[in-house]
Amino acid sequence: MKNAIFFKIYIVFSIVYLIVLFRGNENLDLFLKPALIPLLGFGVYFHRKFPSRKILLAGLLFSWIGDVILLFADIAEIYFILGLVCFLIAHLSYCVLFNKQISGEIHFNKVLFALGSLLIAGYLIGMVSFLMPKLGDLKIPVIVYAAVISTMVLFAFNGYLIWKKPGALYVFLGASIFVLSDSILAINKFHAPIEKSVFFIMLTYLVAQYLIVMGIIKLNKKISPEV
Repeated sequence: MKNAIFFKIYIVFSIVYLIVLFRGNENLDLFLKPALIPLLGFGVYFHRKFPSRKILLAGLLFSWIGDVILLFADIAEIYFILGLVCFLIAHLSYCVLFNKQISGEIHFNKVLFALGSLLIAGYLIGMVSFLMPKLGDLKIPVIVYAAVISTMVLFAFNGYLIWKKPGALYVFLGASIFVLSDSILAINKFHAPIEKSVFFIMLTYLVAQYLIVMGIIKLNKKISPEV
């Protein structure tokens, strides 16, 4: 299938890109980074249609725009804020996307959901409290962003409890790794520099996006095409 070719190219190109970053050639970011997420997008676009495909493409589109804008974050703070807004919209898209998936045959476990919700809330409160003294004028934007990405993970966890495997696991792992990526970015920017931070941020980010896309596709394997 044509879409599978794009996913394979994404994997190969991501590995090459990560090797470049690990070797410290971050100056090539401007040329390599913008090509990554579009490969996932083309893979989704050329996949057969399913009801939530457009929402997934919207999430990838705003992620890509955020990627491009953040390339200029060192020039002025406004680029970081605009990038944050784009990823905020991407995460909201993923919240809608996860909420629209067809539930599987697994019975909803309220106890597990409550425990998971507490852990996610603990992450939100803990991370924001940890970063708060260094956030300055970005306190409100960062708090809003952290709340939205935590909600995104909560939707993914809820899906993990009710969707069919392995798609449910892919999506939940992808959402969780996305949080890890943003956490590394936030700690590196607001708390203390992390060695090879760009490499670890992009490694987790690229894996997260791939897992979310693969998970949604697996969940929609037998869904009728959209009209």
